[in-house]
Amino acid sequence: MSDPILTWCKSVVTITPARWNSLVTSVPLELLTRPPAPGEWSALDCLQHLVEVERVSYPVRLKALLAGQPFPGFNPADSIKPPPTPALAVEFEELRRANLTLLDQITPADLDRQALHAEYGMVTMRQFLHHWAGHDLMHVVQAERALMQPFIQGCGPWVVNYTDHAVG
Repeated sequence: MSDPILTWCKSVVTITPARWNSLVTSVPLELLTRPPAPGEWSALDCLQHLVEVERVSYPVRLKALLAGQPFPGFNPADSIKPPPTPALAVEFEELRRANLTLLDQITPADLDRQALHAEYGMVTMRQFLHHWAGHDLMHVVQAERALMQPFIQGCGPWVVNYTDHAVG
């Protein structure tokens, strides 16, 4: 059986912009900007991070892996960001469209290409694609977890159903 990661990754990373567009056009700003707990990211903070990664990390990593060239690590704390707004969903969609064009160039023969990551050592394209899809899903889950908190806090006796999702 062939490795399904190209199909799996494309299926996840292609739909992520629509998921964010749906959230930011449907959910009130007050909820989108509400962190689940002090020091944690709100839904819009998660989107802001995805925009930054989409702009400065993913295209660099894809190109480096295809060329077998080393690439730097990425630390979200290293940049200064303006306050996040729902308009970031449009920017995310545009950036993702460009990165999907790069992703479309990857073939099964490229999955074992390697490059040196400044933090993690040698990594493969296959590993990066797993990371990319997982990263998208993780931050959508994180955003939805932030959105859940006021509902969990207000649901009275049903709170027992949310022990895996409640913060603090």
